Amino acid sequence: MSTFSGLSIALSSLYAQRRGLDVTGQNVANANTDGYSRQRVLLESVGGPQTPAMWSTWSGAGSGVRAADVERIRDMFLEQRAQAEHGEQSRLDTQQTTFSRLEQLFDEPGDLGLAQAFGDFWNSWHDLANAPGDMAARKQVLQRASAVTDTLNGAYTQVATEWSGARDQLSALAHEVNATAASVAQLNGTIAAAVQSGVPANELMDKRDQLVMRLSDLVGATSRSGDSGTVDVYLGGTSLVRGNIYDTLNVTGPSDFQSLGSGSVSLEWATGAFKAETPSGQAGGLLTTLNDTLPRYVSRLDEVTNALVTQVNTAHAAGYDLNGAAGQPLFDPAGTTAQNVRVVLFDASLVAASGTPSLDGSGNPVGNLDGSNADLLGKIATQTGSPDKVYRAMIVDLGVESQGVTRRAEVQASVVGQADADRESQSGVNLDEEMVNMLAFQRAYEAAARLMSTVDSTLETLINMAR
Repeated sequence: MSTFSGLSIALSSLYAQRRGLDVTGQNVANANTDGYSRQRVLLESVGGPQTPAMWSTWSGAGSGVRAADVERIRDMFLEQRAQAEHGEQSRLDTQQTTFSRLEQLFDEPGDLGLAQAFGDFWNSWHDLANAPGDMAARKQVLQRASAVTDTLNGAYTQVATEWSGARDQLSALAHEVNATAASVAQLNGTIAAAVQSGVPANELMDKRDQLVMRLSDLVGATSRSGDSGTVDVYLGGTSLVRGNIYDTLNVTGPSDFQSLGSGSVSLEWATGAFKAETPSGQAGGLLTTLNDTLPRYVSRLDEVTNALVTQVNTAHAAGYDLNGAAGQPLFDPAGTTAQNVRVVLFDASLVAASGTPSLDGSGNPVGNLDGSNADLLGKIATQTGSPDKVYRAMIVDLGVESQGVTRRAEVQASVVGQADADRESQSGVNLDEEMVNMLAFQRAYEAAARLMSTVDSTLETLINMAR
């Protein structure tokens, strides 16, 4: 063993403890950096020569210490759990937003909602029953009927606009997913090259993991560890990113609400053109909005419209107008949907308020002031299957469904918070712990420096004695 081995051991300790201080300083500097994973220097002892020599043996205690690597503290299991929970949270938040907008659109209870328009319409019939010869009361019936159709048309238009907005949002989301997947693949390639060359790539890994978490928010993606520090990203069992190779997504299906009957909106893989599974993430929520929630409530609104047109026209046809003629359709019989319902009766004298025809002695019709049919029309609201009751049932279902989604979103937010807390406890920077590490490396550095000084003094004494 060389007489100068003590200097070598002390020097190796100085290098290793300084590396530890550098890593600790990096952790402290990034204590508030979003997505940063704390790092830890891995120290290992350096032993003596492993190959025996012919005339010599190693009798030393070792050759010092070295910093073998700088480890990034990250738990892949916690990462995968957080990815899954974040994806589900994004899906529920998107659905919650959809139901919130639907509730604002229908505005119930309120003075501008369809329920109020129905109430005013039925009341106008009761007013007419009390004064069947009053032209102002007759015109009021037609005006209130137009208010009902305008409200139904407006509700349909607003839902169609909401659908178009969600469709555009899904297209923008697909573009973001494709760009993010390309960035993850590029970082994977850079990280693999760095790892294979022995160059630190921890910060690049942090940046890549943030992008993967963003993919989880967008489409519910999950990740799996790959070779040389890379990760593979999967979407419903199909790889979105594998190493430095990535695939892209396209939005397919109807581009407007009126064409929805021809198929459903979906995300498809650019390679192979088959449907991508997106059970969670914003994409999952948007696809549910586009293909289920909004079309379903428009269908319910069409049921309300059909009940209105059918029941009012049937009751109106059973009455007689001021000329003694049978009532004509008040609403367009072909317009039984919220989109195309409209009033087709514009002459107030043709409103069939009477329940019986009025004839003179010669059998000719004369003005009839009987308001019994108007009274019956006003009572439609209380009948089984009336448009009011169909609409009320729709609003109740909307409220119940919205409340259910809101509660699930609140519970999921708690789960996500716990998952993030677990992840942060594992990979986040703890300043108290870093202070302890800093003092430990500082004291070790001071001891190594003292060792070097002592060995140097000893050698100086030995050399002086040998003169």
